[in-house]
Amino acid sequence: MNLNNSWGRIFALATAGGFLLFGGCALKMGKQPRQEIAPLYSVHSPEFRQAAGSLLGPNFVPGNNITTLVNGNQIFPAMLGAIRSAKHSINFETYTFWDGEIAHQFTEALAERAQAGVKVNAILDAQGTQKMGRQNLERLRNAGVEVAKYHSVLWPDPRRYNNRTHRKLLIIDGKIGFVGGAGIADLWTGNADSPQHWRDNHYKITGPVVAQLQGSFAISWLKIGGEVLHGPNYFPPLANTGPYLAQAIRGGAHYENLDLMYLLAIASAQKTLRIENAYFLPDDLVRKELIEAAKRGVKVEIVVPGKKIDQKLVRLASRRQWPELVRAGVRIFEYQPTMVHVKLMIVDDIFVSVGSGNFDNRSIRLNDEANLDVLDRNFAAQQIRLFESDKKQCREVTLDKTGGLLFANPIQQAAGVVAPQL
Repeated sequence: MNLNNSWGRIFALATAGGFLLFGGCALKMGKQPRQEIAPLYSVHSPEFRQAAGSLLGPNFVPGNNITTLVNGNQIFPAMLGAIRSAKHSINFETYTFWDGEIAHQFTEALAERAQAGVKVNAILDAQGTQKMGRQNLERLRNAGVEVAKYHSVLWPDPRRYNNRTHRKLLIIDGKIGFVGGAGIADLWTGNADSPQHWRDNHYKITGPVVAQLQGSFAISWLKIGGEVLHGPNYFPPLANTGPYLAQAIRGGAHYENLDLMYLLAIASAQKTLRIENAYFLPDDLVRKELIEAAKRGVKVEIVVPGKKIDQKLVRLASRRQWPELVRAGVRIFEYQPTMVHVKLMIVDDIFVSVGSGNFDNRSIRLNDEANLDVLDRNFAAQQIRLFESDKKQCREVTLDKTGGLLFANPIQQAAGVVAPQL
């Protein structure tokens, strides 16, 4: 991208600073909560399950199996293997698709399946996939992949321009789903063992909740081109495959499910609240909920990127909020070895939310997002182990006598030590 002209500068500002320029302003197109949510029950209660299922969209469904994939060494082989196994349909939606070795592998895998007669649909965000390379795009289209670019960056309406699809969805034959934080770029390859390889989680899912993930993609596809994806190739009967109770929620400019989920989960926390997020820039209401949780005795811990972050403006703006949170008892940790791109929330060792959603107004108000919520102690325990391992590679933020930020704890493990494998 050439930044030596006025249009390049405008585009760079909109891209890098969009978290701050547009989040929470008049471009909000949906209804959002305006008052704090009262802490009426815990996440362990039937009332929470009922409320979350009724307010956030699809209800929790039992019988799902969820495999946690840690970093690119586990994420990409699982996704590529699933693509190559497809017999009927592949639905793929991503914000990031950058030319490189892993992009070539995905291009070839998707193209091969399309040429074999599998119906392959791809939603690629027009902004996030600008660096995907013309050869990759032409290879997909020439092979028969139906590629839809989501919202042209040249569109004059700022509401449309600023609404991106930030989802990372892959659904195979309507039976196998993937959701999480990883984009298709070489930055996500490896094992978070250097600043050039990011730390992230992704999730492979089978069972009834896959139909909800498929529904999220199908609604986006309908919005883009007017085609309704249905039938057994997309929505086959789904048997129980595992022990997990789960729901798939979607966020976007026209529905505030992500915001409401965060607020409801924080308000329902009674003992512990763990948040690990790449772009932690909560609005006033979410900050109030976090502060109130800490004041009522909840142990609130937040892991965020340190200096190794791709959006410096976000870190700068986020740090301005920390003194208020730290004074209230919230503990904040900056991850040191590399960029941490994880999106994870764990409440009271039983409720977990993972996916593409960040803790900033762009993610909550403007972008299309997809998260998976899980109510299960064993699944939560797996995520806690990852969280605690990442926390050991952080420096904790504290305040000095004047209220300035200090770092209390050095890294407890050497840089390059990565999360345990599950």
